[in-house]
Amino acid sequence: MKAELPAVTFPGGRQVPALGLGTWHMGEGDASMAEEANSLRTGIDLGMTLIDTAEMYADGGAETVVGEAIRGQRDAVYLVSKVLPYNASRSGTIAACEASLKRLGTDHIDLYLLHWRGSHPLAETVDAFETLKAQGKIGAWGVSNFDQDDMVELLDVAEPARPLANQVLYNLARRGIEYDLLRWSQVQGVPIMAYSPLDEGRLVGHPVLNEIGRIHKASSAQIALAFLLTRPGVIAIPKSGSPDRVRENVRAAEIRLTSEDLRLLDEAFPPPTRKRPLEMI
Repeated sequence: MKAELPAVTFPGGRQVPALGLGTWHMGEGDASMAEEANSLRTGIDLGMTLIDTAEMYADGGAETVVGEAIRGQRDAVYLVSKVLPYNASRSGTIAACEASLKRLGTDHIDLYLLHWRGSHPLAETVDAFETLKAQGKIGAWGVSNFDQDDMVELLDVAEPARPLANQVLYNLARRGIEYDLLRWSQVQGVPIMAYSPLDEGRLVGHPVLNEIGRIHKASSAQIALAFLLTRPGVIAIPKSGSPDRVRENVRAAEIRLTSEDLRLLDEAFPPPTRKRPLEMI
């Protein structure tokens, strides 16, 4: 049974769940492909139908896992992947996308992102994205790890085309984007995809999250995800290779944090009071 998840609306009107599925570290051999694919299928069944992956993850191994998970149900999934910056020339972007499509076992990627800025001119990468879009190989394009200045430059370079999303590091312990990028993105209508929403597990077991969790009969991880779900225009993409953990994650959408909960979270994880360099991991 699919959960009732909050939604985020992309420019153009397409809605996706605000809680999706990450795949960083999948396909690396620590778990079997079958187990990881089953975890993703569990998430899809629960309504977490946005799946994020990248050619970088396990050198394409994560895309192979995703391809196995979505076999026979491609139309039920909103698929996101990324091109590495050193592949992001015009011809390199097109070749990388075609290789990703093959690993994913599909003829199109819904959202294709530049993983981070590299040496290739943004105009060249955007031109490749627009070509792929015209060919029907991607539905839309966006970026990852772009700060506000990068986004302003991108909008100028890409005009009249626009990025659909920006994927950045964002969680309770990494709130730097709240100083400027988050609000700017909300005003511009460019959703934020929050990777590592549990700070690679470091937020799990935090005493303040545990305390708030006891009030809501929830885990610390669920509270950390519930916090992100209070942010308009933000899509959290936790990764889990365990179906049980995926079921735990999806229940974060049922939690309604109070103003007192949010005050305690601000005390434990203070929001930024000045501009900080964009964090990446």
